Amino acid sequence: MADSVAPPSRSRDLDKLLLRNGNLVGPNFEPGAELRDDLQEYARILVVGAGGLGCELLKDLALSGFKNIDVIDMDRIEVTNLNRQFLFRVEDVGKPKAEVAAKRVMERVSGVNIVPHFCRIEDKEIPFYNDFNIIVLGLDSIEARSYINSVACSFLGAVSHLLLGYLEYDSDDKPREETIKPMVDGGTEGFKGHARLIMPGVTPCFECTIWLFPPQVKFPLCTLAETPRTAAHCIEYAHLIKWDEVHSGKAFDPDDPEHMKWVYDKAVKRAELFGIPGVTYSLTQGVVKNIIPAIASTNAIISAACALETLKIASGCSKTLANYLTYNGVAGLHIKVTEFVKDKDCLVCGPGVLIELDASVTLEKVTCLVVFINLLEDHPKLLLSKASVSHRGKNLYMQAPPVLEEMTRSNLSLPLYELMDKVAKDTIHVTGTTSKDGKKSSCLRKLRVVFKAIDGVTDMDTAGGA
Repeated sequence: MADSVAPPSRSRDLDKLLLRNGNLVGPNFEPGAELRDDLQEYARILVVGAGGLGCELLKDLALSGFKNIDVIDMDRIEVTNLNRQFLFRVEDVGKPKAEVAAKRVMERVSGVNIVPHFCRIEDKEIPFYNDFNIIVLGLDSIEARSYINSVACSFLGAVSHLLLGYLEYDSDDKPREETIKPMVDGGTEGFKGHARLIMPGVTPCFECTIWLFPPQVKFPLCTLAETPRTAAHCIEYAHLIKWDEVHSGKAFDPDDPEHMKWVYDKAVKRAELFGIPGVTYSLTQGVVKNIIPAIASTNAIISAACALETLKIASGCSKTLANYLTYNGVAGLHIKVTEFVKDKDCLVCGPGVLIELDASVTLEKVTCLVVFINLLEDHPKLLLSKASVSHRGKNLYMQAPPVLEEMTRSNLSLPLYELMDKVAKDTIHVTGTTSKDGKKSSCLRKLRVVFKAIDGVTDMDTAGGA
């Protein structure tokens, strides 16, 4: 009888990267079995999004040796997801994506632990995101990317002042390495996609390169109301005009199936009136929710690139991407890597917006925080409304939820200088709502607060102000 052959180890290919040296390894790479074991035991990865790209990312990261993974997604599974989100089945329709995706991967990959979070990304407090070594994005929303980007950038310099004396940057304005929260961002649209590495404070952040995203298509209201020519015109007429006429101020919820069905029915009637073909329920969803077309093969390619970058960051087994990879599979196959330059004046990943205050300023009335909050709303670089304020992980004032607002309300009458432990200058973070092109979105900004007429503050401290 022939000797039985042991099955190949699941970590065989991973060992080729982690157990031996190479020409392209990172400066701190130390090969060995300990590195592989530490990667599996200590590395914590957060995947944001459990859609087409998110499903691929969870599978790839689990098979790449990561055992401690969390995934966050606010959506439930729909029938239209099943053609490309391979972790889901017909019987899963209506269930939370994060929960089903986590369960399916753990069923197929032994030893991996995936914790699902069925909620909005804004529902998690900022410290939640700081618990992870790397954040991997599988999102289809510019607003969601901007929010996570601002959260990751907010950790720059957030190290105990007992250790660093409140110094956030070195003499060359480079952030301290231990405060950098790496992000790997992937995105797909049809046969095109991108993978990028974001090292806050070092490489360009999402906001530095926001110009890479083309403006969303908008239709003139006169065209929608008088001369529709396409199925999308009919859908947007029902969504933007007819809904308000009929429901008199009731907010439209794109995630409510009944609301979406109402828009679809009105769009069909509109299309029949003008003899326009092509209105379908899936197209209605795509137009109203700005759904980007997705193809499974593109998701797989971009996910592979993102998972590899995550492995390289965590282990140092190879030099990382520098810093933006684009894939185009429309005609053949074309991959290009471009190195973009960081915007030194970026409001998100830069040192922060300078705010000079008197030490007597409090959080309320003429000499306190309500005026400070109004200052944030009027500041041309911020334009923040309904702002909440935190300092080194401590909530100074929170607008919501009500329980936190009540707990922090007493701080409104205290001087900000005292709330910030009587330091002459330091960084605070403010979370609020900003409006752009008539659309509101959540954002987080970093401020460099300098108190005037306090010992230790010199003209040089404020020379690089906003």
